[in-house]
Amino acid sequence: MSPTDPFPHVPTIGTPRVATDVAHFLGEGPLWDPLTGRIFWVDIMAGAVYQGRFADGGGIRIEERIDFPDTASAVAVSRTGELVVAGSDRLYFRAVDGTITAGPEVIDGDDRRFNDGKPDPVGRFVVGTKGPSTSERLIRFEADATVSVLDDDLTLSNGLAWTRDGRRMYSVDTLTRRIFVRDYDPETGAIGTRTLFAELPGDGYPDGITTDEDDHIWVAVWGGACVLRFSPAGEPVGRIEVPAPHVSCITFSGVELDTLVITTATENLTVEQLAEYPLAGRLFTVKPGVRGNPPHLWAGSAGHLSGPR
Repeated sequence: MSPTDPFPHVPTIGTPRVATDVAHFLGEGPLWDPLTGRIFWVDIMAGAVYQGRFADGGGIRIEERIDFPDTASAVAVSRTGELVVAGSDRLYFRAVDGTITAGPEVIDGDDRRFNDGKPDPVGRFVVGTKGPSTSERLIRFEADATVSVLDDDLTLSNGLAWTRDGRRMYSVDTLTRRIFVRDYDPETGAIGTRTLFAELPGDGYPDGITTDEDDHIWVAVWGGACVLRFSPAGEPVGRIEVPAPHVSCITFSGVELDTLVITTATENLTVEQLAEYPLAGRLFTVKPGVRGNPPHLWAGSAGHLSGPR
C-alpha cells in the first residue's frame, strides 16, 4: 500500500533524483560543511558516519565511512574539522587525526538512546532522546559539554531548526505529529514558551526539519514519502514527492545552499514495500528554487568531556 499524503492539494516543488548507490537501514542527519565542501550523514543503527561530495548531475560521491562503537544518530562538525557524534547514551568526539574518544554517560534507561541533533546558532550541540516513555528529553550541551534540559515531556524528540536570525527555534515531537516553536536567545541560551507550530494529519510523521532563507520550514515526513514546506504561519505551501516511504531528514547544501539533500530509510518496510520502492534507503537531491540558511558549526572540541548525567 502506498503511503498517504497528508496534504494532497499542496503544489509540488521539484523532482528529486537518487544521489547514492548505498541503501541505508536508517539514513539520517545530513549536514553540509561549508568549510570543506563535504556532506556528512549517518546510518544510525549501523553506527556509521558517511562523508561525501557532490558529483556531476546532483549525485553524491561517498568518500569515507567512519564507524563508531555505538549507534550514530547525529553528527556535527567544528571549524577545525573535529566531529561530535551522538551515540546511544553519550557523545563521541573524533579528532582531525581520526582518534575517537567517548564522553561520559549522559542518559540512561532501557531502550533509550539519543536521536536527532544539531548545533544551535552559536555552536552548542542540541540533541533529543528516543525511548519507551512520554518523558523523552531535549538536551543542550554547552561548548564545554555541560548539560541542560530544554524539554522532558516528549514522545520522540526529533528534528531541530532555527530561523535565519537565530531568534526562533523549531523542534519536533514525532509520535504526537507536532512541530513546536519557541523564542530563542543565542547569546544567553534563554528559551521562551514552547507553542504549537503545526500538526501533521494522516499517516505521516514529522521527522527531520530545516529552514530556508525566507524562514519557511521544511519537514521530512516519515511514512508519507514526501518533504513538506510550511510558511512561517504554519501553512503547508509546497511538497516534494520522494520515491521512498520513510523520509527521515533534509538539509540545504552546496556553495549556493540551493540543493536539498534528503535522507531515507528502509527500517520497518515490508518485503512488498521494498519491492514497490526499490530506491528506499538512498539519499536524494533536488533544487527546489529557494536557498537554505548557512549551517551552524559545533563550538566544542574533543577535549571537552565533562557533563553530569
